[in-house]
Amino acid sequence: MPREGPDAVNRRDFVLTVAAAGLVAGRGVQAHAAGDLDPATRLVVADQSELVRSLLEASGEGAELGFQVEFPNFAGGPAILEAIRAGALDIAYVGDTPPIQARASGTLLPIVATFNREVATYRLTSRPGLVINDLKELKGKKVSYVEGSGRQVFLIEALNRAGLTLDDVELVRLRVADLPDAIRSGAVDVAVLQEPHVTRLVKQVGASPVLDPQERRLLPSTSYFYARPEVLADPGKSAAIARFIAAFIHAGKWSNENEAAWGKFYYVDFQRISEDDTKAILADQSPLVFETSAEAIPHHQELIDILYQAGSLKERFDAHGSFVDTFDPIILAER
Repeated sequence: MPREGPDAVNRRDFVLTVAAAGLVAGRGVQAHAAGDLDPATRLVVADQSELVRSLLEASGEGAELGFQVEFPNFAGGPAILEAIRAGALDIAYVGDTPPIQARASGTLLPIVATFNREVATYRLTSRPGLVINDLKELKGKKVSYVEGSGRQVFLIEALNRAGLTLDDVELVRLRVADLPDAIRSGAVDVAVLQEPHVTRLVKQVGASPVLDPQERRLLPSTSYFYARPEVLADPGKSAAIARFIAAFIHAGKWSNENEAAWGKFYYVDFQRISEDDTKAILADQSPLVFETSAEAIPHHQELIDILYQAGSLKERFDAHGSFVDTFDPIILAER
């Protein structure tokens, strides 16, 4: 019998570990449903731009969690992956690409919840003095590239729509935290940014979002919570994750229904964006939608295929193996 290569072993171990975690986590969900949630439980949740913490605080859901929670803030998926590999995090809020890159590297981080917006929150943004009207004009430009971030697949799909590839642009590898300054200084021609950085740079230095209408229709803005399997195998922490997911869904629904209050809390008071600019950001933003694993898998497969076809993945794998459905009943009940 031929020996299995490391990739085959990683795939097998991933499936076995996720399956085992799902079984144990299921007991945690049942415990939560029965009210067996230990207030001494401590959950460490990786945040980005303090969005998760802010949603829970603004909606009042954070005060009702019933356990201890910490929200260390990170700039992008690659930094989160390093921390979760080190065991410093329990679950993490990440964009659409980090779970794919983690799995490709053999790190076992099953997705426990999915939420998205129909219109992407990413914007291709050009430096001061450069206006791009058509995605085809990306050819030959110096473009930021953050492997392992959701920005990666967004850029690749933008190039696909223009009939271009990664070879048609000059890739400048940067950390997420360095992107605004790279645009501000002109170190790159184009970067994939999110609010409030886009609005700030447009106002402060004359940067410009790419004006091609296709740019707004490239991909939905998909985000996930993924978890360490060891955490899912802990009934107490799994019960806390169940409660956390329910609270986050409630908070997201609150923000959809109370857009002005959410905008004031997060953009005006916290991010120091003007009221007029906040209105423009919210007008360009579609509501949060919460998906079960079965609903999320087809789009996740599409993302895997985009990265594989671009040569950013060594192998194409099945999206089903990236998810556990343990918390789907909570998502269905609370959304």
